[in-house]
Amino acid sequence: MTAVESDTYIVHMDKSAMPKAFSGQHNWYLAILNSLSGFSASLSPEELEALKNTPGYVSSIRDSPVKLDTTHSSQFLGLNYNSGAWPVSSFGKDVIIGVVDTGVWPESESFNDDGMTEIPSRWKGECESGTQFNSSSCNKKLIGARFFNKGLIANNPNLTIQMNSPRDTDGHGTHTSSTAAGNYVRNASYFGYATGTASGMAPKARVAIYKAIWDEGNSASDLIAAIDQAIIDGVDVLSLSLGQDHLELYNDPIAIATFAAVEKNIFVSTSAGNHGPRFGILHNGNPWVLTVAAGTMDRELGAVLTLGNKVSVWGWSQYPGNFTSSTQLPIVFMDKCDDRTEWNKLRKKIVVCEDKNNLIGAQIFNMLDANVTGGVLISNSSDADVWYQSPFPAIFLTPKDGETVKDYIKRNAKPSATMEFQKTSLGTKPAPIVAMYSSRGPFLGCPYVLKPDIMAPGTFVLASWPEIIHSARLRSNVLYGKFNILSGTSMACPHAAGVAALLKGAHPEWSPAAIRSAMMTTSDSIDNTGRSIKDIGNNYLTASPLAMGTGHINPNKALDPGLIYDATIEDYVNLLCALNFTSNQIQTITKSSSNNCSSPSLDLNYPSFIAFFNTNDSKSNSKTVKEFQRTVTNVGIGMSTYTATLTPMEGFKVSITPEKLIFKEKNEKQSYKVTIEGPRKMEDSVVFGYLSWVEAGGKHVVRSPIVATSMKLDK
Repeated sequence: MTAVESDTYIVHMDKSAMPKAFSGQHNWYLAILNSLSGFSASLSPEELEALKNTPGYVSSIRDSPVKLDTTHSSQFLGLNYNSGAWPVSSFGKDVIIGVVDTGVWPESESFNDDGMTEIPSRWKGECESGTQFNSSSCNKKLIGARFFNKGLIANNPNLTIQMNSPRDTDGHGTHTSSTAAGNYVRNASYFGYATGTASGMAPKARVAIYKAIWDEGNSASDLIAAIDQAIIDGVDVLSLSLGQDHLELYNDPIAIATFAAVEKNIFVSTSAGNHGPRFGILHNGNPWVLTVAAGTMDRELGAVLTLGNKVSVWGWSQYPGNFTSSTQLPIVFMDKCDDRTEWNKLRKKIVVCEDKNNLIGAQIFNMLDANVTGGVLISNSSDADVWYQSPFPAIFLTPKDGETVKDYIKRNAKPSATMEFQKTSLGTKPAPIVAMYSSRGPFLGCPYVLKPDIMAPGTFVLASWPEIIHSARLRSNVLYGKFNILSGTSMACPHAAGVAALLKGAHPEWSPAAIRSAMMTTSDSIDNTGRSIKDIGNNYLTASPLAMGTGHINPNKALDPGLIYDATIEDYVNLLCALNFTSNQIQTITKSSSNNCSSPSLDLNYPSFIAFFNTNDSKSNSKTVKEFQRTVTNVGIGMSTYTATLTPMEGFKVSITPEKLIFKEKNEKQSYKVTIEGPRKMEDSVVFGYLSWVEAGGKHVVRSPIVATSMKLDK
């Protein structure tokens, strides 16, 4: 007889169906499970079928793993001590940010509690003891630390957890949590790069860590348990730099768990994912969270190559060693660097390679194997940055600067050069730029809400790091440091979470939707050159809202948005109803059996617009009209008038009714309609523009992107 394999399932039950004989949900669930086989929720197919016939059963999801998405940034965002979001919010004082991730390194200086007041009495969390971690590891900054792995162990019964505690043995969680709310740390750097005082976006906010991602793996059930516990503990903001792809909302553990968080008035920031630049592969696009894309900063980390003729060329590098070449070294050009027969003659030289046909990785390894003194790589690859942390002295140049070097070598019988590393340059232009890796919308699980929502710094972010995990390589050796530089939407997400904490501190009465709206409608669509933000993944053309959302986050402007687009739990339920989900599927998300689907609507009161023009019928040359209804709330001064302005969208006619909104008092609401008329079949796959409500004689401009697309919504 063949043994039947069991799988772990996340089971959703209707609380209203619980018999009165049970004192609580936990005992009810245990009774149901005991009637099956007597062990957790690891179920055989037969047991799962039996469970489906149990009164109160709603749905079940097979447990599965999630993906992690991986400082000058506060200054780049305009945060300062004298005015704006920092002083107005008291630097996020007493706002509690929960971070679900790989744990925390509590000894990091970013979690020192200097200047922190007593822990808020409303806090219900704990500092759980475990392997190399005890309750004294927490303080007034790091106020909570818990760990969750029951689902992981249920899926892998013979698994041994090496660090069974909240302690971080990966680094990701320490990095993200310190980015969101790390305290001030002087003289921070990555081996001499990006030197300065590091701090999180909300330096006086509290941090609570929920470890649900392990070196041994992870499970969605542990992630849900962590978020549920954060809700119970009393966090104000959740930061989730992780996600799963290609899931319907009712099968997405983050969508399900965060719905409960938003229902409890908790703001949730999530990462968009690192699968750009192709469209339609974004995750965490559910409409009740903030979905964050990643961009660059105006800071470059690099090195200087000085040629024998005294001409100096700047290049990118994060080589961590103390290499200096004050004396001139021979420099030689080896073209593609794919001919290894000459390499034994190059060990005491600087070797120049030109990246053709994306050979950069092979060139790096060829140079490393040859043990060259230094390397120069000429490349226009948008992926070159993954090699900047080179284990040997290497400088990366643009083709333009590469021509200067090649020309010098060609014209001199004995060309030479010196190399200087640990260089940091501020004020780089243009910045920000949308990162190549940042996942693009639309979100296929709910394409009628434009995602991502916003962009935040995600490339080359400096933040705290566990001292026992190596953060660099030096040829065959590993190096350790207290800070590390990482890139990803994982790094953008906690920036937005920290900004949300500042807004929560300044406006405790605002709902999560109001905070999201304030961040979105005040974001920047232009870079530091005064031009439209560009997209690395689209040949540096103007970035689409499907790449960057409304634009780049601007904390100080978000403090005073003028108007906000609010949304209630009922609004989200109406959207779920309009997605044609079954009542059980909706109940899986809302945890309620009394969802009212009498007013289904795909038109959520959201600060952005997306319309699909992809009909392939015989009338493809005719026009079609899309309409949207929106309601805005005046959170600015009492009496004010806003006038609508539109940027043109080629091939489309956009109109606003009414074109003026007149408010007589604060917190008054006004509604308007957007009509988009265009072809049933578009020639370009994406066309976009912006609607701005401009306050008469005032400072407020409330901006929303409008996207028209012919993309197919195949999953």
